[in-house]
Amino acid sequence: MDLRARVAGGAFTFASSFALVLFVLVLALPAARADEVADFYRGKQVDLVVGFGPGGGYDIYARLLARHIGKYIPGNPNVVVQNMPGAGSLRAANYIYTVAPKDGSTFGLFARDMALVALLGGDRNVQFDPKKFSWLGSSSSYANDAYVLMLRKDAPVKSIADARRPGGPPMVLGGTAEGSTSDDIPILLRELLGLHIKLIAGYRDSGVLFLAIDQNEVEGRTVGLSSVRSAHAQWLAPNSDMRVLLQFGRATRLPDLADVPTARELAPDARSRALIELAELPYLLSRPFAAPPGVPPARAKALESAFVAVHKDPDYLADAAKLKVDVSPVGGDAARQAIARLAATPPALRDALKKLLAKKQ
Repeated sequence: MDLRARVAGGAFTFASSFALVLFVLVLALPAARADEVADFYRGKQVDLVVGFGPGGGYDIYARLLARHIGKYIPGNPNVVVQNMPGAGSLRAANYIYTVAPKDGSTFGLFARDMALVALLGGDRNVQFDPKKFSWLGSSSSYANDAYVLMLRKDAPVKSIADARRPGGPPMVLGGTAEGSTSDDIPILLRELLGLHIKLIAGYRDSGVLFLAIDQNEVEGRTVGLSSVRSAHAQWLAPNSDMRVLLQFGRATRLPDLADVPTARELAPDARSRALIELAELPYLLSRPFAAPPGVPPARAKALESAFVAVHKDPDYLADAAKLKVDVSPVGGDAARQAIARLAATPPALRDALKKLLAKKQ
């Protein structure tokens, strides 16, 4: 073999060897990243911040997730719920975005309408951009749920027709913090559907509000049906003192509430219906979980993957069935798409909704 052949052969051998080494290294990168993520989480406590007090629907979902998600996060950390109620979960959303560690050791659950509140603008207390959270997804997309208006049977108002009657008595509803769905939805029902509603806001949390209605301090509330099923199921018993008058957050009636109209059905005109549909968009992210912005990509991906995986876990699903909560999850991509859809809403429609929500008693 002449010199040129030997050189060419040597070059080919060197190039082949280099390519093989490079290929092996590329294959090893995902495993190395996975090991780094596992090393970070191993032996750690991960805080799950929930923007409401104990006992309500959001808290139930948070504690359910915390019991099971650790086994799907590399390194299997212990996940601990930290309640941070305040301002309809705005306090928690601000904390997660601005204060919480951005290393993947903290994520949280806040109200479904927080993204809408931020995108509507005008609330100087909002300190976050919903498009920049590290979204994990939502445990419920409201496929099997509804946000219902429930009223005591001994209240003067017995039906939607009663609630709309000129000069008739108002429904006296309780709510939690200003800006929460228990406050905002009654305002929309009053302004868009013509229901006579007197809202008594400021109850500390959902559990206290349940008790206030049982004691007849107020006549009713708006609340997630799954929250009632899991936290106050006696309201749905055949001999209950409560009735369901309306369902919100849905395009169609739930089969279990086939005789109860949706807000869209009751809209008196196209404008009112369009505003109701805009206000209902956040219900796709009915139980939204997110980590702070800036979490290292590999850890953010690990949290998102764990979130998707836990909703298929048999033990998680068995616990959810016992609690009677809706499990219709969406992942991070669907959450980001929903936020983008909200952000793309025509400004005139957003401004109209913002003006409505600014109206108080």
